[in-house]
Amino acid sequence: METNIKQDLLTSSIYVTTGVIGIAVFIYPFFIPSSSVAGNDPLQTRANAAPLLTLLLLLISLSVLFLEVQGQAVSAKLVASLGVLVAATAALRFLEVAIPGPGGFSPMFVPIILAGYVFGARFGFLMGTMTMLVSGLFTGGIGPWLPYQMFAAGWIGLTSGWLPHLQNQRIVLAMLVLFGIVWGILYGMVMNLYYWPFISGNDAMGWEPGIGAVNSATRYFIFYLTTSLVWDLARAAGNGLLIAFLGLPTIRVLTRFRDKFRFEVQSA
Repeated sequence: METNIKQDLLTSSIYVTTGVIGIAVFIYPFFIPSSSVAGNDPLQTRANAAPLLTLLLLLISLSVLFLEVQGQAVSAKLVASLGVLVAATAALRFLEVAIPGPGGFSPMFVPIILAGYVFGARFGFLMGTMTMLVSGLFTGGIGPWLPYQMFAAGWIGLTSGWLPHLQNQRIVLAMLVLFGIVWGILYGMVMNLYYWPFISGNDAMGWEPGIGAVNSATRYFIFYLTTSLVWDLARAAGNGLLIAFLGLPTIRVLTRFRDKFRFEVQSA
């Protein structure tokens, strides 16, 4: 029992550390003095750091998987199911590239949401990060943006695991539909931070050091409405519709799958 508690605390600390690192890599440009930015190419700096961030996320994910397998609540078969779900979801992105949908619509976010809801926050985080990595390999979508996509998708799966498990299926479905719609927009808002701090601050939509939090938020809001909202609404609508039609049957299948492979070691 004491060993399991220690493993659980260690795993939780890794997730917390990962969350702190993820938030830091998105927002650190806002804290760089203007004198440090002058003469440098911040986007190139991010591009140079991307392989290291990707490797770091991969090592963290593998470490968490190793620790989870050592615990009593997760079997090797359940970890193997993570690999199956990641591969299947990554294939959806391949179809998305082959047959593009409207705007930012992508079917790959729905399995991440539903798996995180059924299997829990930790599983959801791992599925989000690993799905983005594998799908990037499938589609050639490997670039400096990849680790940021991995963080954002991981957060989708993580937060879906925090949703309450209720008895009323209609309420559950409505909750997940709303969750998918909200994250359809939030994902785009988060990913814009990958490059928005580095665009020119000479107009009402760009950012520049020293303009303050309120002005920064106002400029970003204008930038988002002008460049990204319509694109992200397509993703949000797609998430909502897919969950509305496929959510409950998928949850039932995933729940049976989870219960079949989960085990607990009981003392004599």
